[in-house]
Order: sequence, then C-alpha cells, then structure tokens
Amino acid sequence: MADAVLSTSSRPATQIQSPPKKRKGPRDGAGMLFVLPGVLGLLLFSAGPLAAAFYLSFTSYDILNAPQWIGFDNYTRAFTSDDQFWPSIRRTFLYVLMEVPIGIVLSLLLAVLLNQNLKGTRLFRTLFFLPSITPAVAAIFFWIWMFNPYFGPINYGLGEIGIWGPDWLQSTDWALPSLAIIGVWASAGGTRMVIFLAGLQGIPQDLYDAASIDGAGPWQRFINITVPLLSPTIFFVTVLSIINALKVFTAVYIGTDGGPAYATWVFGFHLFKQAFQFFQMGYASALGWIFFVVILAFTLIQFRLQSKWVHYEGAD
Repeated sequence: MADAVLSTSSRPATQIQSPPKKRKGPRDGAGMLFVLPGVLGLLLFSAGPLAAAFYLSFTSYDILNAPQWIGFDNYTRAFTSDDQFWPSIRRTFLYVLMEVPIGIVLSLLLAVLLNQNLKGTRLFRTLFFLPSITPAVAAIFFWIWMFNPYFGPINYGLGEIGIWGPDWLQSTDWALPSLAIIGVWASAGGTRMVIFLAGLQGIPQDLYDAASIDGAGPWQRFINITVPLLSPTIFFVTVLSIINALKVFTAVYIGTDGGPAYATWVFGFHLFKQAFQFFQMGYASALGWIFFVVILAFTLIQFRLQSKWVHYEGAD
C-alpha cells in the first residue's frame, strides 16, 4: 500500500490531468444575440458618425459636392476668423454658470424636502417631476408666453406690486438669463431630483439620530452628514448637468433663434447654423469635434478634482 501511494505521489506534474475547459453552450450564443443590437446601434449611430465627422472636419463639404480635403483649414478658421466662435463659447459657459449651480441646489433642496415623509409627498413628487416629461417645444412656448413683456403673467404680476418688468427674451441683457430660468425649471425637479432622492435614502438614519442626541441641529446634520455622504451623488449630478447645459440648443432655437442681437447665440446653435443653414458640413464637423474636446476636457478636470471633495464610503 505504501509503495502504491509513493508511486502515485512521485508521478511527474505533467501527468496530472487538469479540469476540462468549459465549452461554450447555447446560453453564450443567446447572450451575444441579446448584446448584438446594442453593439450595432453604437457602431452605426455613434462610432460611425463620429468617425465620419472627424474625416469631414478636414474637408470642404457642402452636401451638394463631394468633400475636398483642405487639412486644418476648418480648425484655423474657427480659432482665427470666425466672428461668432469665441463669443458663442463665452455665452455657452455663461449659461452653464447661471443654470447648473442654481439647478443643482434647487434639485437637492427639493429632494431633501421630499425625503421627509410628509403628508402628500407622493403628490408633490409627481408635480415636481412633471416639467421634465413635458415636451420641450410645448414648454418653451409656454415660457414665451410667460415672458411676454406686455401681457405675460410674470410682468403682470410684477406690475401689480409696482415693479416694471424687463423685456425678458426680447432684451439683450435678459435673454440668456431667461433661458437659464427655463433650464432650471425643466431639470430641477426631474432626473437630478430623483438621483438626489435615491442618494438621500441610502444614508443610514442612525447617523442622524446619533447626531441629534449629541445636540446637532438640522443645519449641522445637513453639512456634516448629508453633504459628505451625498458627495458622490453630487459629483455625478454635476458632471451630467454641465454636459447637458453645454449642449443647450432647443430653448435657443425655439425661444430666441439666437437673438436678440446674438445675445443667445450659443455654441450648439452656432454649429447648427453652419451645418443646416449655410450647409458648411465640413466646418460644422470641425466645430463638433472642438465641442467634443471641450466637453471631454471639462469632464476629465472634474474627475481629477473629485478627490479633493468627494467622500466615498470605505475608501482610504
């Protein structure tokens, strides 16, 4: 018996049989079929157009004639000779500065309010979410009526208390802030509020109870518990909000058409005009890639800075 055991243990390692490899079964093929539509959609509707736009950005192309290679002329034109390139970027960032901070703060406050389990919370959740599912064109026409300087409800209400309201969308000073108000109204109670509400419900109630026992008031609990534990959610919402605000277009196209006097001529609208009014598809493609790089750069900067203020539970 000992000799048998000894002979078995002294066999070369190469003779030890390894477990059989798992063969692909029918489920693997079914999984690939389920994934295939998404992959094809990504290639056809995202990766393909991106690659085509990258090529066209180096050409002169007006739809009617074949693209002609011109190298970096479109990019040189954008940075040096386009009168509306830099002003449109400035207006876009100004819009972001007005819409994003106010929208995020308001969304967070609404989420905190709806997280109190007060009477009628479900009704208020529905009412606050309605603007985000309202068709954009219908909502903008509603706000055009609201902002009408002569018979709009806003100026009428201001007149009742002795204040002469501005011309809003018809004023070069107030047109862009008016669009920011529309943006805040459309997004504050929508997806951002829902994301914040989900984040708030993930914070343990024991932490608030312990802080209350230690004498912390509502504001102290909010600053020292809610904000740190909600910081990953705030970061996520901030990134998405900045990207969406940089892409502002529909409100400009329907509400002001870039006016008055180019006051709301933002970058996305400038790109649209070059492509679909002036039919300079090559130049519009270059603008699109510049815009893509700008958005990518801002997103990467935010990811680099998150370590300074974002607190992840369990992280070192």
